[in-house]
Amino acid sequence: MLTAMIIGILGLVFIAVGWTLTLGDVPPLKLTIPYLLGSTLLTVYSALNWNTIFLVLNGASTILSAINLIRRVRTPKANSKNHGQGNELEH
Repeated sequence: MLTAMIIGILGLVFIAVGWTLTLGDVPPLKLTIPYLLGSTLLTVYSALNWNTIFLVLNGASTILSAINLIRRVRTPKANSKNHGQGNELEH
């Protein structure tokens, strides 16, 4: 039982480290939305089964996905930002 808990905690830590290393990147909506929905459902599933490690992991994943959704919606696309502007003052 203790060995399984240690393995679970180590898995949680390694996944959290992976997330931390990619925090600067904002994933596209086509990844963020299904990930948010999936992690939310897995959080509920983990809570119903009282699986603490997966509850923490999926809860953190849900929070991270929600933050990424907000970041993606608030961040204008590089191609559309100031499109066609800037050259007008140079003429």
